[in-house]
Amino acid sequence: MALEGLGKSLRNILGRIGSATSVDEGLINEVCKDLQRALLEADVNVRLVLDLTNKVKERAVSEPPPAGSSMKDHLTKIIYQELVNLVDNGEGIALKPQKIMMVGLYGQGKTTTTGKLALYFSKKGFSVGLIGADVYRPAALDQLKQLGEKVGVEVYGEPGESDAPGIVKRGIEKFKDKKIVIIDTSGRHALEDDLIEEVRKIAEVAKPEERVLVLDSQVGQQAGPQAEAFHNAVGVTGVILTKMDGTAKGGGAISAISKTNARIVFLGTGEHIRDLEAFDASKFISRLLGMGDISSLIQTVNENVDDPDAMAKITESMMSGKFTLNDMYYQMAAVGKMGPLQKVMSMLPGFSAMEDKIDYEASQKKLQVFRVIMDSMTKEEKEDPSIIKSKRIERISAGAGVSPHDVRELLKQYNQTKKTMAAVGKNRKMRKQMMKQLGGVDLEALKNLQT
Repeated sequence: MALEGLGKSLRNILGRIGSATSVDEGLINEVCKDLQRALLEADVNVRLVLDLTNKVKERAVSEPPPAGSSMKDHLTKIIYQELVNLVDNGEGIALKPQKIMMVGLYGQGKTTTTGKLALYFSKKGFSVGLIGADVYRPAALDQLKQLGEKVGVEVYGEPGESDAPGIVKRGIEKFKDKKIVIIDTSGRHALEDDLIEEVRKIAEVAKPEERVLVLDSQVGQQAGPQAEAFHNAVGVTGVILTKMDGTAKGGGAISAISKTNARIVFLGTGEHIRDLEAFDASKFISRLLGMGDISSLIQTVNENVDDPDAMAKITESMMSGKFTLNDMYYQMAAVGKMGPLQKVMSMLPGFSAMEDKIDYEASQKKLQVFRVIMDSMTKEEKEDPSIIKSKRIERISAGAGVSPHDVRELLKQYNQTKKTMAAVGKNRKMRKQMMKQLGGVDLEALKNLQT
C-alpha cells in the first residue's frame, strides 16, 4: 500500500484518540504533535504540516461536535477532512473521448505508465490507440509495442524517423476512429531546451485535452518544482506519480504537487500493468486511516473477476452454510487476479488493525499452494470435503507434490471459513450489508458510509 509507514502512524494517532478517556486541550495538543511527526517523516512540506495541524487544533477547540456525535468521533473526522484537503487538488481525467499527451524526464516510468493508462481506458470500454513519439530512446517504441500487445491496444510508430511532431500528426490520422489516443513522448535527463521545444511542437500538432506529467514519487518534494517547470513550459493538466508502493517520500511528492497548478490524476502502485489507481483524495486518505475503500474494492472485483455476480452468489452460499471447496477455489482465483493480497486487504475497513500480524508474502504463496492441492481433488471431494480422510489426504498430497500437513491445513482453513461465514450469516444486519457491498448495489451509499 502507498505510504505504508505514514498510514500506520496515522492509525496509531486515531487509536490514541479512541482509547482516551476524554478529549481535552492537552490531548488535542499531543495529537497535533504526533500528526506533525508522522507527516514530516513522510517528507511532507513543513509549512503544509504546520498549516494542517493549526487547522486541526483550531477546529477541535472551536467547533462543537454535531448532534449525536462524540468529541472523539468529531476530532477523528476533523483530522480526516484536513488530510483530504491537504492532497485534494481537482478532479481526475474525465471518461470521455480525448487525446492524452504524456511528458516527463528519463527514468520516471513514462512509457510503462502509458501502457497502464491504455489498459485503464480499455477496461472502461474505450477504443485506444498508442503513438510512440519517443525518437531518442532506441528501445522506446519496441517497449510500447510490447505493452500494447499485452493490453490488446494498437501502437503506431515509425522506426528510424526523428520528426516526432510528424509521427504524432500521422498517428492521429491513423487513429481517427479511436476514442482515446495516448502519445508517448521523448524524455531527457533534465529540462533541456530541445525537449521543451519538441513537446511544445507536439502539443501544437496534437492539441491534446490532457497533458500528463509522469513523476517518480521517490523525488519527494522536488516533484513540486519539476511539475511547475513542465507546467510553465507546456501547460501540464495532470500528474501521475509512479512507485507509490511503500515509498517514504510519496507524501512530499503529493503535497508539493497539490500546491501547483497541476493535479494528481493517477498513482502507480506497483510493477504490474494493472497497478495504476485513479487518484481520489477522500479514498486515498480513508485507506491511510484504515477506514477502507469498499467502493474501490467492488470496482476492482468488477474489473478483474470474470463473473462478479457469481462472487456474490458464492458469498451468499458461504453465509448460508452451503460452502464447498469449489467455492473456495473460485474465490482464491478471483483474489489472485485482483493483485497483491496486501493491496486488496487495505480496501477493507478496519483490516489495517491486523496488518502487523499478517505475513502477506507467505499468505500469497499459501493461496497458490491451496489451489494446487484442490486441483488434485476429485469433483466429489470438492463438493463434500467431509469425506476426505487419511487415505484420500495421502493421495491428494502425492498428486499435488505437497505434504499431508499442507492438505490438512487447507481443510482446517476451509472449515474455519465456513464456520465464520455461517456465523456472519446469522447476523441479519451484517449479512445484508455485506451482500450489498459485494454485490455492488449502491456504490454511492457505500462511499457515504466511509465518512
